[in-house]
Amino acid sequence: MHFAYPPRKSSNPPPFRARSSRIPPILRRSRTKIIAVGALAFLGFIYLLSGAFKTSSAPRAPSGNPPVVIVTNLDETTYGKNYLASIRDNRKQYADLHGYEVMFTKVGDYDLKGSPASWNKVVSLRHAITKYPEASWFWYLDQDSYIMNTQSLESLVLKSDKIESLMIKDHPVVPPDSIIKTFPHLKGNDIDFVLTQDREGLSAGSFFVRNGEWAKFFIDTWFDPLYRSYNFQKAEGHALEHIVQWHPTILSRLAIVPQKTFNSYNRYDKGEMFVDGDLVVRAAGCTKSGDRACEKELETYNTKWHAAFKA
Repeated sequence: MHFAYPPRKSSNPPPFRARSSRIPPILRRSRTKIIAVGALAFLGFIYLLSGAFKTSSAPRAPSGNPPVVIVTNLDETTYGKNYLASIRDNRKQYADLHGYEVMFTKVGDYDLKGSPASWNKVVSLRHAITKYPEASWFWYLDQDSYIMNTQSLESLVLKSDKIESLMIKDHPVVPPDSIIKTFPHLKGNDIDFVLTQDREGLSAGSFFVRNGEWAKFFIDTWFDPLYRSYNFQKAEGHALEHIVQWHPTILSRLAIVPQKTFNSYNRYDKGEMFVDGDLVVRAAGCTKSGDRACEKELETYNTKWHAAFKA
């Protein structure tokens, strides 16, 4: 017995029919609007929240109050009270003339982990930046020096056009034959670090740093434990020469200016010798006592600066 084949299924089945919704059309439209409004409100909240915590991509410039902070580290355990009192008086009188601030730190204030005491100048400068965040410039000046000229720092060195007129371009960073030279294309506005050279190299006894994020980076780099623990012959001085030559980020903000701009010496064998009218005289390499005692070498200049400031 034969049975009939079942009917063939169509190769074109009827289209899928969506399940009918039990929600009336008007309610479906209302629900869609509510979801859309809620999503927009959520996105707006996220935008406002992100704006509240977003920081500006460009750091805020200091207000310039005070314009300059003069920083000097004093060794009260080694040098005489009268001599150090004259250093304090010199800095304070000069700062009062121009609305600057002075910050004195002392040897022993900071834990250098066994590093030479000369490293105090670097951490003193970092301390000053923290204490005076609105200052425009910081001038580190060793205790072996007097300020001899009452003119303002802005007129003598710190204005951008003045820096540009003074900076020595395409010049060996460590004379006489360093292959690393100062950049020839920099402008005064590019500069954040101003210092001089003497007969032995870069001179870290008197220099200027412009306040800002770069200054913090520079000082933290200079004060790196690796450099403090390394046996550089001149401690922080040779560490400075190293980082300036091998860190383009630092070299690109550096201006070397003539030594007599703010770093004249009292002896010709060390560098350019002071003449009347120079801003600073330093007895570089002077000692606490003996033939090269600082107080003895600077005695004449102590009298001179008092006279100049009273004129």
